[in-house]
Amino acid sequence: MSNMKSNKKELSPKQREELLRALKDRFAKNLNRHKSLDWVKVQARLEANPEKLWSLNEMEGTGGEPDVVGRDQKTGEYVFVDCSAETPKGRTSVCYDREGLESRKEHKPKTTTKDIAAAMGIELLTEDQYFELQKLGKFDRKTSSWVKTPADIRKLGGALYGELRHGRVFVGHNGAQSYYSARAFRGSLRV
Repeated sequence: MSNMKSNKKELSPKQREELLRALKDRFAKNLNRHKSLDWVKVQARLEANPEKLWSLNEMEGTGGEPDVVGRDQKTGEYVFVDCSAETPKGRTSVCYDREGLESRKEHKPKTTTKDIAAAMGIELLTEDQYFELQKLGKFDRKTSSWVKTPADIRKLGGALYGELRHGRVFVGHNGAQSYYSARAFRGSLRV
């Protein structure tokens, strides 16, 4: 979380250039994720939204390897998702949310998935988005990622996570207060 300590959600010209280069290279290497999209149009949208570039830089800095996975036909927004092979390393060992963290009696982690996502300006993937991502490659073969948990499950104390095992995508549940060194979360950002 390279810039999270600063309240200024803007990149320096050098940071912007480095991020755009990394995003362009990833876009070119993974055309299967966005077959009908044009990088020039994506970049123009990014350059017009510096606060979104800041969020993408946070995703990149925590190991998410964000990439474009689609475009909303109604709004024209491009959808970026963390596409790292395993769950982003810079976001592990966190409870699902503040309520889960507060319910722990001891060995509390420093923060939560929901708090990190809010600070980064991104959203947790839903179950459906997680399944869609898995159609684009093989993700979380050794790790797992918290996913946005429906209110009815959360009220009962649980939170959902996804993983790929034995060639199949599984969604499981844990108590929202649990945390693991091999579990973070994948986020999405609309630009």
